[in-house]
Amino acid sequence: MAPTKPIVEHTVDRTPEYEKFLEELRDFHEKRGTHLDPEPKMGNLSVDLYKLFNYIVQNGGYDKVSDEKLMWRKMCEGLGLMRHNAPADAYTLKQIFYKNLAAFEIKKIHNKEPPPPEILEFTTAKGGSLLTRTLENFVAKGRNDREDSEDGSTPGRERPVAETPASGRASRGLREAPAPRVIFHPDTNSSRQTRHASGAQQIGTPSSNSHSHNNSAIAQNPGNSHRGAYVFNPPGPDMNNPIVQGFVPQPVQQMPLRIVDTPSSNPELFARKQRLLKQPPVAAPNPGMLVRACLPPGALDGPNIYERCLLSLRSGIRSEQAFGCHHLLKISHERGDKYKFSQFSGLAEGLTELALSIGGMIYHVNWTVSYDPDSDNTDIGELDGLEGTPDILERIAQLKRRKDVDDNILPAEFRDQLTLVLEATQTIRNMVNMPDNAYFMSEYPPVKDLLCVILNLPELECVVELKHLALEIAESILPYLVLRSDDPLYQSLLAKLESDDRGVILTALKALNKIALNHPIETNRLGNVPPSVLQRIMDWLLLNDEDLLDITTDFLYQYTAVVENLDTMLKHIKIEHLVTHLVRLLSHGAKRSTRELIVSEARLAYDPPNETVVPTPKDLLEKLLAIEEPERCYAWIRCFFEEDPDSNITQLAIWQAYNTEFLEPLKRKGRSMISAPEFIKSITSVYESAGAQIVHEQGPGGQSQQKYLIRGIRPRRYPISPDGRGYFQCQLPAPHGKPPGGAKCGAWNLTAEKMWDHIVAEHLGDSVSRTEDGKLVNKEGMFSCAWNNCQKFPRPTEMFLVQYMAHLKTHLRSEEIRHAAKPSEISPLAPLPPPPPSPTSTTNRSRSGSFSSSSSKSRVVRPAKTVTITIEETASARDERNPNAPAQAAGVPLSAVLILRNIAQYVPRTEGEAELRRRKNEGEEGEGWNEILFRPVMGRLWEVFTENRLLTPHLAGLFGLLEERQQVRRFVVEE
Repeated sequence: MAPTKPIVEHTVDRTPEYEKFLEELRDFHEKRGTHLDPEPKMGNLSVDLYKLFNYIVQNGGYDKVSDEKLMWRKMCEGLGLMRHNAPADAYTLKQIFYKNLAAFEIKKIHNKEPPPPEILEFTTAKGGSLLTRTLENFVAKGRNDREDSEDGSTPGRERPVAETPASGRASRGLREAPAPRVIFHPDTNSSRQTRHASGAQQIGTPSSNSHSHNNSAIAQNPGNSHRGAYVFNPPGPDMNNPIVQGFVPQPVQQMPLRIVDTPSSNPELFARKQRLLKQPPVAAPNPGMLVRACLPPGALDGPNIYERCLLSLRSGIRSEQAFGCHHLLKISHERGDKYKFSQFSGLAEGLTELALSIGGMIYHVNWTVSYDPDSDNTDIGELDGLEGTPDILERIAQLKRRKDVDDNILPAEFRDQLTLVLEATQTIRNMVNMPDNAYFMSEYPPVKDLLCVILNLPELECVVELKHLALEIAESILPYLVLRSDDPLYQSLLAKLESDDRGVILTALKALNKIALNHPIETNRLGNVPPSVLQRIMDWLLLNDEDLLDITTDFLYQYTAVVENLDTMLKHIKIEHLVTHLVRLLSHGAKRSTRELIVSEARLAYDPPNETVVPTPKDLLEKLLAIEEPERCYAWIRCFFEEDPDSNITQLAIWQAYNTEFLEPLKRKGRSMISAPEFIKSITSVYESAGAQIVHEQGPGGQSQQKYLIRGIRPRRYPISPDGRGYFQCQLPAPHGKPPGGAKCGAWNLTAEKMWDHIVAEHLGDSVSRTEDGKLVNKEGMFSCAWNNCQKFPRPTEMFLVQYMAHLKTHLRSEEIRHAAKPSEISPLAPLPPPPPSPTSTTNRSRSGSFSSSSSKSRVVRPAKTVTITIEETASARDERNPNAPAQAAGVPLSAVLILRNIAQYVPRTEGEAELRRRKNEGEEGEGWNEILFRPVMGRLWEVFTENRLLTPHLAGLFGLLEERQQVRRFVVEE
């Protein structure tokens, strides 16, 4: 089996060398005037430009890699960027290097001046030869190879190129022009030889006659070189007559010739005449046809589809505009990732002007864009194209609506024009989804006026889609804009939050959240939000709408980061309710589960034997008194004793304990009690391993003494109820009037509720009061907690009764759970080795067969100590740049805790907080805003802090802010 290739994982290593390389690359692109994508994407992976540059340079550079077949695929594999589609991945990697690193390689590695951006970064990655590319050879080649471009542009018309090769080698493989046609010239010379020609011949060649034969005398007529003329000179004396020889004929006259077109010499002309005969007669000749006939082929191919659509858009002709809008919408949808405003001058202006025509359809106005810097803009319909129109909302408020616009009946002309407006606006929406186009439109002021015009149209059903498109355009361009609180577009977006349309509210909030998102310095301050809008936003927190909650909390996070905004909330809304809702949202979508953690494992241990029987609780005593003997004896033994084969107790001790508990109560009721022998016998009926024994021990004087024991049982550490639940003791100090000395109260109770009633009645006493219906009054007082050496409130602390109750019940619940465990629930244990025998204890078999006492220690079961915790899991996400890092908090719970942190951080700086401090200094009672807002929910915050691991770091920061602000406030008050 062939070894598998190691899989290379591509990650962005942010080393100092990487940062230095990116800084140098940014400076290069800034000087060159081109755009740099520092972390381009290939699917879900970010490409490390530093690794890519070094790897390509190591393999010879861009030109060498491009010249070798399938070399870019190997580069993808070597960098760990190969996904599923190898050709697409290779081209994408080539495009990334071409756009970001090709010019840098020429300058840095080859020390040459790279070609201008017009033929490098602004074009697609086609072919190689970047080192030899110039403006002349690239433009000439691009003009001839336009049909073969790989960027998927709109194909042009074919242009036949007529070339005249200079040599046979240059013309090899090329079509040559046909030979020129030869015009037919008829032969007008006579085939007969003239006398002059005959005589001249004989005079010039006298010797030829003597050698001539009678049957041959042949001469060639020089006048017709293209064919021979044969002349016969008959012999005879007459031909030698001087008269004949001296005859001079008249000169030959040249006949005038005229070119005649025949079907064989000019077939195209005759074919054209036949077609013209079949066509209907034309009223007047077309001058354009004559002009085209005079120009060489290819001179009037016309613009491509992009320029054609742009010219149609700016023509003002309805049919041409419909053609242009239709194709522009299709192009923007299919080629939105490459169709840029910057490449087509006037496209943004044409689309904006066409979309502005909606104003003339609804109102009596004709919106026009003026680019004249000296214009005073007095016309209500004239918009400033250089700086924008700051009073656009006031102008819209002055407009009068047309009476002929009916939402139910739309004329055909109105519908056609509305379709053009929708297509133009949708084209803008599609194009601004590309970041370059969004930035371009953000620098074009009339687009803000267009959005204000559309968003402030009347509530008509025919313009609902148009308003949604305008909101989506605003969402795309606002990350590059900084809007003041008085900006018309900002005011228009805030007005949309008063709408009842969920889609409008969602998109408007998204747009507001993205203001200045990509700005390097400015932040989104969200000033002058109306109180009615704030109240609606707080009400939306109550809805079970995931999308609306997510966007609303994002808005509040940015809004509460400004001190002035918090002052507005303190004055106009119940911010206490907002804090309560945000605390509730900390558990939005949470999944709660419980987990039992083992603090210490269950084990066998050896404790000293305990012969002291715990007193009987009052409620248990009443239950036992209601039972008759011997069932009462059985129940008492089960509740206060447990089996232990290695332990024992004296018969006298167990009988005295039983007698002390039941003798006097039974006498008062006139009932008899079980006798001592029967009591001893009944013990074996409860526990089979228990039994009475006599043990002989050596006394102080060396004499043998008998000791009466019951072996196999031992007293319980705490009593249990007949149903198996354990009692637990009160660990608070004894109340006043009880035995002093710092002893514990020691009262036994079965449940936390009964123990709380005991604490209220015995320990709190007069410090609490009740209402007429018996309920406790939640008033503030001085409370401390000494339960089992608790260190939370060791000294009396001022707090409300409900806070003290919540703290104390944590002790009660844990004690109740710990004592409620049954022996059957304890896990199996491994036996421990027996303890070493004590040197003072001896075990001797007596003559009667009895045994003395066993070891000084008894083996007992130490149950496992467990803690049951509640785990709350909310939304989480992983960092895309570091997928191996632990998950982090995300979603609505994260936004909620960040808003709470903003409130805790910035509320102390508000004017409302200063007013509370001033009142405090004047002697009025009051608290700071942080105490007012967070004290009622502090218990829930601590609960989330202990249960939600993802929110713990953020809540820790919140608690730190609250503690810090509280200390600062105390210091200011004391001063």
